[in-house]
Amino acid sequence: QVQLEESGGGLVQAGESLRLSCAASGRTINTYNMGWFRQAPGKEREFVAAISASRGITAVANSVQGRFTISRDYAKNTVYLQMNSLKPEDTAVYYCGADRAAWGTKPLKDEYEYDYWGQGTQVTVSS
Repeated sequence: QVQLEESGGGLVQAGESLRLSCAASGRTINTYNMGWFRQAPGKEREFVAAISASRGITAVANSVQGRFTISRDYAKNTVYLQMNSLKPEDTAVYYCGADRAAWGTKPLKDEYEYDYWGQGTQVTVSS
């Protein structure tokens, strides 16, 4: 069993940056595909970014392309989401997910592919 804990959220102004962290405990996540999703009030959870276990192949949603970057630190058992040029429409609770299938080669965009989730961290962007 793996536990995921997100951190780094907060209140920022439009145009500013934040870096979210997803720290794992209980076991290594180095063999897991990892992803970030978000859920705004009144909306369904949506894909933001993902990174595969094998070779660290990444994918990001069109809405954040060129602004958000996902990365992972194998030594720290942590995944990051660097968010630049934030917009008010990025306001949401951001969740980290882990897919326990070992050494996946494709970043996963479907939330139903993920087996573990963190509690989420709130990101609020003011205009």
